[in-house]
Amino acid sequence: MTPFRNTLVALLLLAPSTLAEGRLVVYVSVDEEHSAAFLDDFRKETGIEVVAEYDTESNKTVGLVRRLIAEKGKPQADVYWNNEIATTIRLKHQGVLEPYVSESAEDIPAEFKDAEGHWTGFAARARVLIVNTNLVPEADRPTSMWDLADEKWRGRVCMARPETGTTATHAACLYVKDRDLADRYFDALVQNDVAWLTGNAHVMRDVREGRYAFGWTDTDDFNVARMLGAPVAQVYPDSGPEEIGTLYLPNTVMLIRGGPNPAEGKRLVDWLLRPEIERRLAEADSAQIPVRPGVPVPAHVKRPEQVGTRFLVDFETVGREYDRWTLHVRAKLQAAQKSAPTLFWILAGVIALGVIGFAILKRATAEPS
Repeated sequence: MTPFRNTLVALLLLAPSTLAEGRLVVYVSVDEEHSAAFLDDFRKETGIEVVAEYDTESNKTVGLVRRLIAEKGKPQADVYWNNEIATTIRLKHQGVLEPYVSESAEDIPAEFKDAEGHWTGFAARARVLIVNTNLVPEADRPTSMWDLADEKWRGRVCMARPETGTTATHAACLYVKDRDLADRYFDALVQNDVAWLTGNAHVMRDVREGRYAFGWTDTDDFNVARMLGAPVAQVYPDSGPEEIGTLYLPNTVMLIRGGPNPAEGKRLVDWLLRPEIERRLAEADSAQIPVRPGVPVPAHVKRPEQVGTRFLVDFETVGREYDRWTLHVRAKLQAAQKSAPTLFWILAGVIALGVIGFAILKRATAEPS
């Protein structure tokens, strides 16, 4: 992006907006097809007009987070409904969020609530492997994140680039848990020619359509493929007793500090955090997993206790260190991409020299002495 375009974008973000005039403005990183109906129901039930601004799949969470930080001096949004947690904590430390403890969240476990009330988690998704059952026999199905690094799947597996959305949060969680393990993992993925795609939905589509055997995605994206009747299976990786566990990432909702409609914003936060909404999100196409115990779910939605070991990590630390590890992984992948052509040409040169040498030797031995 040129300096002129950078300046223009900044001016547009900071310019006065008419969005907030008399209407509740919600920034939403949850896919529109999974969230729009809920916001419409809120409008019908309360009479409060809602304007929703969405992230794109390839820019998931990053665009709206940057926008909220840029608008900090003159907030345009009242509420942010984020589809993960690390960037939410980043916003907390940037001073973007207004503490608010909702009565609706009383029965949400403490691990899914900020101690100071800056955000509340609900309706989680699991990080899972989506497997094309036409390409992978049941006996060969992956069970671990390390299966993406298995030589027999070289070039046949995929993952969203770990720079945005839940994939970036997943990478940050791995680094906070164990930096050496995380470095070994991403190095192994690069060496095994894993395909780096633009988002989790892209991974789901490419596995569903047979371009790759399996890959990382989220349970909501897997459920879309399941409902379409695609030949896919879902694996909750590393969920055995001695394994690292399957990672669950909640949605988070928060009030924006200085937003133009705080009273209406609190009403939306209260509405979204009701047990009824967790139940409906579990039953909806997004198949999200309630964080509350006891909320009923359909059979295809698996609670952590049904699956096995959970990946446990301090989300507060993940949020504080999110930028550091996102940049670290990006640099690692960029370095690998730069070195790949060099290695190719070195190998090509060795092969060419070998061919030339063989030809010279053959000609020399064929000439009469």
